[in-house]
Amino acid sequence: IKNFPIHMIPIDVSLSHYKRSDVQEEIIANAKDREVAVKFNDNFGKRPDVLRHTSDILEMAKQGATSFHASEELWKNPLQLDTSMRRQELDSLRIGWDLVIDIDCTVFDYSKIAADLVIKALKFHKVKSVSCKFSGNKGFHIGVPFEAFPEKAENEDIKNIFPDAPKKIALYIKHMILEEFGERILNLEGEISKVLEKTGKKASEVIYKDKGRTKFNADSILQMDTLLISPRHLYRMPYSLHEKSGLVSTPLNPDKVLLFKKEFALPKNVRISSHRFL
Repeated sequence: IKNFPIHMIPIDVSLSHYKRSDVQEEIIANAKDREVAVKFNDNFGKRPDVLRHTSDILEMAKQGATSFHASEELWKNPLQLDTSMRRQELDSLRIGWDLVIDIDCTVFDYSKIAADLVIKALKFHKVKSVSCKFSGNKGFHIGVPFEAFPEKAENEDIKNIFPDAPKKIALYIKHMILEEFGERILNLEGEISKVLEKTGKKASEVIYKDKGRTKFNADSILQMDTLLISPRHLYRMPYSLHEKSGLVSTPLNPDKVLLFKKEFALPKNVRISSHRFL
């Protein structure tokens, strides 16, 4: 794939993509009850913002918008959000949150393996509402909607346990898949030297000694955005372009993540998936 210059999407490409009515409809569907932030190549527009009408998307694109980002949290009125708000004020305005696990390994094939394992781990725990989308660059977003969670956990309203609850879930899932992830990477590459070559890491970062045996530190290459989950945390919206790659953040069948190719996410190749994110 011939990528566009870094941090720059030609205006004709963004306009052509965002004028598609099917793309507009999917972005608006994802925007319900969310704070939205619009990016203009390198810079974000005003926050908080919202998207309510399909026409808003094309209008933003005409002004130079290159991508659209939305909050994991769901709000009664996102426009009331303010950086000076205390925890209690945020809790009263929040109506829920979605779990979005962000996988972004430096090697795309490793991201595919990690995403597949996260999806399998969630389904092992009988979670049925699992969705997935290509992030637009090197990784994947795995989503579980708020409706899939119980109303309370340890006698506390689940809507108020943010960002602690999604952080703990993501860390638990990471711990659960780590060993299998390492085994799959070694099976794929055959030897550690190839992992070092692809990741650019030093041997000391990837290998450690345990009771005299050499072991592979899979944690050093499994990039899952767990600690960065925070209040008003954003993710790239489905069918939004990515400034670094020029590709589209594309929803896909979670059971077929290993078959995904970046070519599917070229703007000219993108088709609306029957698997809607979240």
